[in-house]
Amino acid sequence: MIEGVAKWGSQTDMGMPTDIGIVDLGIGFPYQSIEEKKGAYDFFKANLKDKQSLEEMEFPAQYMFKDVPDVVSPDTDPVQWIVEKMDAFNIDMAKTGLSPNGIRAKEQYPDRFFLSMGVNPHEGVDALRKMEKAKADHDIVSAMIFPSGLVPQAAVNDKKLYPVYMKCVELDIPICINGGIVGPRMPSWPQHVEHFDEVLYDFPDLTMVMMHGGEPWTALAVKLMLKWPGLHYMTSAFAPKHYPKDIINFANTRGADKIMYCGYFPAGLSLERQFADMPNVPFKDEVWPKFLRDNAMRVFKIPPRS
Repeated sequence: MIEGVAKWGSQTDMGMPTDIGIVDLGIGFPYQSIEEKKGAYDFFKANLKDKQSLEEMEFPAQYMFKDVPDVVSPDTDPVQWIVEKMDAFNIDMAKTGLSPNGIRAKEQYPDRFFLSMGVNPHEGVDALRKMEKAKADHDIVSAMIFPSGLVPQAAVNDKKLYPVYMKCVELDIPICINGGIVGPRMPSWPQHVEHFDEVLYDFPDLTMVMMHGGEPWTALAVKLMLKWPGLHYMTSAFAPKHYPKDIINFANTRGADKIMYCGYFPAGLSLERQFADMPNVPFKDEVWPKFLRDNAMRVFKIPPRS
């Protein structure tokens, strides 16, 4: 471990363990130019209107993040760069997207990387065929939908998404879906947390993982996690110092099996930032192993490394 990680135990008296191989539910790969980075967000560019988002920012949620570490030199191997970062911070395994780098990482490190695919429900039956192929070819462990980023936008409970939910149940994989106010400057109504209630009523066998905070409706998110066995939460796009209090309190009481770590590196936050903040999160001792590893392995059916 690097020095900063080795000092976790001395930085806090809250009991954060230093001997757990962490499962990170949201690792990506760096871009090799600013142009490549900007192009990665073109899929929802039609939803943006303000000049700053369209012309001035490197990525549409830049105003929320500082010093995003997601661009490297053209001669850097993105996969090896990520593996070295994982090793430095005791990240044992990671879930990543079904991109060329993600597929290569899975091929080179089959027991360390697990793949998830983004789904566009507007593609209709083609989207379902792609899910079936991704499961057969790459054994994806989840699907993802970004409701506010769809063009046109569609809410979590929009019936256009229902075939994707049905396919997730059929493939026995979770759906990871954004909840709460969206970061880029576009409407947030598709991600209102109240929409999750109807979906989980209609799909009692669905495993659903709320991404990107659920704010400002975190109290409602907790109520829904208590209500629906299939609803879970991961901490994507949030530095540990900003984890919602409702979520921390829930993890420390009745929700220890529901809350999971997701680092969002390198898209928004450095691992240095994540693990400098992490020891100050006031989780109970018994919550840490579940938060850092156990819940993710159970929910996403990730096998232990041999």
